[in-house]
Formats: sequence, C-alpha cells, structure tokens
Amino acid sequence: MKKILGLISIFICVLSGSAFADGKALIAYFSWSGNTAALAKTIAEVSGFELFEIRTVTPYTKDYDEVLDVAKKEQNRKARPELATHVQNMAQYDTIFLGYPCWCGNMPMPVFTFLEEYNFSGKRIIPFVTHGGSSFGRSINDMKKTLSNAKIESNGLSVRGTGSRRQVANWLKELGFSVKN
Repeated sequence: MKKILGLISIFICVLSGSAFADGKALIAYFSWSGNTAALAKTIAEVSGFELFEIRTVTPYTKDYDEVLDVAKKEQNRKARPELATHVQNMAQYDTIFLGYPCWCGNMPMPVFTFLEEYNFSGKRIIPFVTHGGSSFGRSINDMKKTLSNAKIESNGLSVRGTGSRRQVANWLKELGFSVKN
C-alpha cells in the first residue's frame, strides 16, 4: 500500500510540474545591476533548477543614467543585441523561468533577442522581474505577442530589489512546485 501511495505521489508531482529531479525547468535571466541575478539564484536555491545567464556580446555601461538612455534607444529601434551566451539544448526544458529588470516599462532588448532565438511552442514561461516601481510594465503583453505559441504564466514574481527566500518559496508553491528546505 505504501508503494502504491508513493507512486501516486510521484505521478501527481510529475503532472503538476513539481518534479525537480527530471531537469525540465530552466531559470534564464538577464541582469544589469545584480538584482535580477540575485533573485534568479534564490529561485535556483529554493527549486533546484538550473541557471542560465543571458549575456550580451557588448556589455552595457555601469552608469545608471547612460544605461537608461541606451535602453530607450534600443527600444525605439527595436534592437536585438547579439547574445554571448546560448542554451545548448532548449528542447529538453518544458518550463522556463524568465527573469529580467524592467527597463523603461518593458523587457530589456537582449531578452527579446533570447525569446526570438528559440522555439518556445508549448513551453510554460514563468516571468519574474526586478524593478524600481514599475512592476512588469508592458512586458507580459509583449512577451505574449512574441511567444504566441507558449503558455505565459500570469502569476509572475515582481519584486523591488532582490526579494527574499520566503517570498520565492511561497511563489513557487503557489505555482504548484515543490521547494527545498
């Protein structure tokens, strides 16, 4: 009887997407100041999922005012900055946690490059964002337009700064995932 209950529990975890041992989720993130990187690392620690950093060939300036000017210009041009990092086998992942800072009310343009580089059809995309007050801005709507064949999770995580371990654990539980102690 215990074996049957154990198998049923495993089956339920697999169906709900909370089986962490199968390696089918990826935490992909772009970070400028380090806040999004810190949040992504907390998600990885709590979940056990693999991390992937989206980096550009040409790094952004460290000056806040200058990077805002660059971000605005890139948005106006619909630029797609070249990426220095690439996921080796995106097909192996069913779920992608996608993190980024909200720049000028949207995703940074390297995130658009990332989204256009792979086939996300049928994949579950779970956004998380760091911001100074704008939350997701219009990024979820633009993500849905860009990834019309993906399942964009509406219950993303939006934090000022880096967020806390407890906040991340509660969010993952709300999404139906198991968390590490």
